[in-house]
Amino acid sequence: MAKVSYTQILQELQQIRKTLEKFGDGASLEMIKNALDIGIELRTLHRRLDKLIDDGIIATSGKTKARLYHLVSTPPVEKQKGGGDNSTIPLSEGGKEIQEIISKPTNTRYPVGYQRDFLLSYRPNIDSYLSEDDKRKLATLGKTARLHQPAGTYAKEILQRLLIDLSWNSSRLEGNTYSLLDTQQLISLGKFADEKSAAEAQMILNHKDAIEFIVQTTEDIGYNRYTIKNLHALLSNNLLPDPGARGRLRTFGVGIGNSVFTPLAIPQGIEEMFEIILEKAREINDPFEQSFFVMVHLPYLQPFDDVNKRVSRLAANLSLNRYNLAPLAFVDVPNDIYIMGTLGVYELNHIELLKDVYMWAYERSALRYASLRQSLGEPDPFRIRYRNDIRSLITEIVANAIPPGEAGKLIARRAAALPQVDQERFIETVDTELLSLHEGNFATYYVRPAEFKNWEAVWKKS
Repeated sequence: MAKVSYTQILQELQQIRKTLEKFGDGASLEMIKNALDIGIELRTLHRRLDKLIDDGIIATSGKTKARLYHLVSTPPVEKQKGGGDNSTIPLSEGGKEIQEIISKPTNTRYPVGYQRDFLLSYRPNIDSYLSEDDKRKLATLGKTARLHQPAGTYAKEILQRLLIDLSWNSSRLEGNTYSLLDTQQLISLGKFADEKSAAEAQMILNHKDAIEFIVQTTEDIGYNRYTIKNLHALLSNNLLPDPGARGRLRTFGVGIGNSVFTPLAIPQGIEEMFEIILEKAREINDPFEQSFFVMVHLPYLQPFDDVNKRVSRLAANLSLNRYNLAPLAFVDVPNDIYIMGTLGVYELNHIELLKDVYMWAYERSALRYASLRQSLGEPDPFRIRYRNDIRSLITEIVANAIPPGEAGKLIARRAAALPQVDQERFIETVDTELLSLHEGNFATYYVRPAEFKNWEAVWKKS
């Protein structure tokens, strides 16, 4: 008798579950068998149904001869706190399907392992996760005045802003609670935020070091072992239980929280797949396809003990930096939809939801760094709605030269009076406006030159 593969068993379980959705009042063994689109023996079907019962996916009613099988109804998934409003990201049909599947409780999703063919079947410059229209749109958004300058020129010009934006946003996606102002104070002045953990500060400072590594050594880095392993070493500095694990490929199995995916555990396999990821990435001609490819495959392999998603987010900027394109700073990306997109890759090997996030995130990031191209986007409805609140608060802070620490507390108090769904966005918006103030725009907030100079002096020495 031919051995049945694990993949085939998963397919049979999925087919049975899908078939049961047609029977709202339950179905007998024979009814299920007759309705299935696949041929399966009764004995095998019985084993598969027992497995679904053990997993809590279906239940039974009635005695043996009249037994009916029912799908167990599942409660709706609550939105994750602090994740932001993912409704702002327009989702493709494929993205919506992935979101629906990943939103189900883990006990209703089927365990899967690392699928080597997902990577091996990808042919650089023949296959592409991004369509030609996607690439054209991204190229238009990412265009800068430094496209024909030496690699890394543009990133060096905006380095101080990039350090704050990318460090904060990437850390935020890991659950870091530093505010944008806190991050600016830490990176620019070395000032640690009150009531925040040392690990959170370390995470942000590690991002700063990793970004500087990318920008300052552009000519020497790329999609190779040296670069990716050193990115990991910088991002994981002082955050791993084993200091020797920094920049070292994983030698043991790991699990993924809130997921049914089990990464590859064999060290030789991890080494082999790691090399193949880098080889294929180097062969890709389009910088955006390169960028998205590593965002898909580095986290999927989980080559390091931890910090893999952080490595992938910064590695996604390597090709953009080399071609002097606008960086990907993950501006405004909601944590929950980003995680769902990543889980869609882990559990389904489908990239559509993560691609939706990538496309939207790049547009937000590119516009952040291209003030001359603001006409590409519509005015932000959020800023319009809270225009007076934002303006009056910034005027108060500048006119009274309120120091950064006290300003952060004041902003938080004002935000607390708003609807909860808007509070985090309000804080970020005010933080961003304060960090963007300079002698050429402070009059927007009806601040006198002397007041601005006084405020600027206080913030520089705080």
